[in-house]
Amino acid sequence: MAEPILLGKSSTIEVNFLPQMGNRHGLITGATGTGKTVSLQALAQHFVNLGVPVFMADVKGDLAGISQVGGDNEKVKARLKDLGLPELDWQGAPTTLWDVFGEKGHPVRATISDMGPLLLSRMLDLNDTQTGVLNMVFRIADDNGMLLLDLKDLRAMLQYVGENAKTFTTEYGNVSAASIGAVQRGLLAIEEQGAGAFFGEPMLNIADMMQTVGGKGVVNILAADKLMNSPRVYGAFLLWMLSELFENLPEVGDVDKPKFVFFFDEAHLLFNDAPKVLLEKIEQVVRLIRSKGVGVYFVTQNPIDIPDTVLGQLGNRVQHALRAFTPRDQKAVQVAATTMRENPDLDIGAAITELGVGEALVSTLDEKGRPNVTQRVFMIPPESRLGPATEAERATLIKNSIVAGVYDEAVDSESAYEKLQARTQAAELEEAEAKKAEEDGGLLGSLGGLLGGGSTKRASRNDTLLESVAKSTLRSMGTNLGRTIVRGVLGSLFGGKR
Repeated sequence: MAEPILLGKSSTIEVNFLPQMGNRHGLITGATGTGKTVSLQALAQHFVNLGVPVFMADVKGDLAGISQVGGDNEKVKARLKDLGLPELDWQGAPTTLWDVFGEKGHPVRATISDMGPLLLSRMLDLNDTQTGVLNMVFRIADDNGMLLLDLKDLRAMLQYVGENAKTFTTEYGNVSAASIGAVQRGLLAIEEQGAGAFFGEPMLNIADMMQTVGGKGVVNILAADKLMNSPRVYGAFLLWMLSELFENLPEVGDVDKPKFVFFFDEAHLLFNDAPKVLLEKIEQVVRLIRSKGVGVYFVTQNPIDIPDTVLGQLGNRVQHALRAFTPRDQKAVQVAATTMRENPDLDIGAAITELGVGEALVSTLDEKGRPNVTQRVFMIPPESRLGPATEAERATLIKNSIVAGVYDEAVDSESAYEKLQARTQAAELEEAEAKKAEEDGGLLGSLGGLLGGGSTKRASRNDTLLESVAKSTLRSMGTNLGRTIVRGVLGSLFGGKR
């Protein structure tokens, strides 16, 4: 059993965190500038020192300092002295940098098929009718063994289904041309935001993030400052990663320490305007992923950013200062105060508005999973550097990374776009041959008539080019039954099937 971790301290009180409760999830909240990022970095480094790999999105560009040795911040040293603590064992953490755009880290990609229709609908901001059509398109692609790897695959499939709507009506239902158009416009919008770089191969293997180096867990940092310009893409991407963990990891039950810890920074972006069906799926994943040894920690400004059904599952709580300037702020203070365990010696509601920078109200779980009483303490700073890494340090991290060269070059495999193109070309060839046969048959028929011979049967060509392609697709369905794709709880490919 791992030793308890000193998380926070005052002149009379120490708050410890039990590693075996690390997969019971948590919440770090507080107004801008109150110390959330430092608390996140400190908690991440505690997990790393235990040999637990972690993931976190760097939305402000100041988390990569965790890779560098600390000890150069006089304010941190003064805080340790005030708390009566010796200097820390200053050290950085093994770090892998990632970036959807491939600029500040290794490229991160997912295929359209693995993203699934539910998360893609969220990314494209589709309504229920449009989501239904997108589900239909995915189902037709799945039934025909057509993997949707990148945006051109999905565009080709949308065009194909739209142009052959009548062919699919009986088995799949009505296809709305307006909804097809809405999805296509949504794809153009996210592509203009740069999201096209996210879809394709090689796709991220989640196991590459679950690495250790020298007995320490690897910190996986996603450069999200640019990605934050597309909040729906950001939210859908993080949920996709969570679904990959959920679908691929085995059940482990209670463990001495988590197998992996996932930090959701700017967590409100996951829930803003999310449809009910997606909120239900997120709640389900958060509830069940604990048994797979994964701890999920949400980081946001206000507790009210988190739906009650999810908030109730977050046992480890770090509450930094909130400012009660507006009615919404006052509501956030009340929510924070009522959702933390009472302390008869502490007015939680009043304390939340009085906390200084780096000071927090903390409630962790005891060995039986019960919340400890809330305590007011100063958070223990991390052993690594606070602030960003330099460009040179980033370049060194990328060059020496354990996944160097694995994801750098995109691969364009045969998928739906190529298959539909091949079928179109085959249909065009068949049409040309039929036309030639018809012309030859007409000439021979005329000669036969002149000579008094029997009539020659003309070759008929009643099918249009698109009908030929559609019929070819439907004929292939019977041969693809063994390739049926099974989708998981958030719509991604279940069990990593490709």
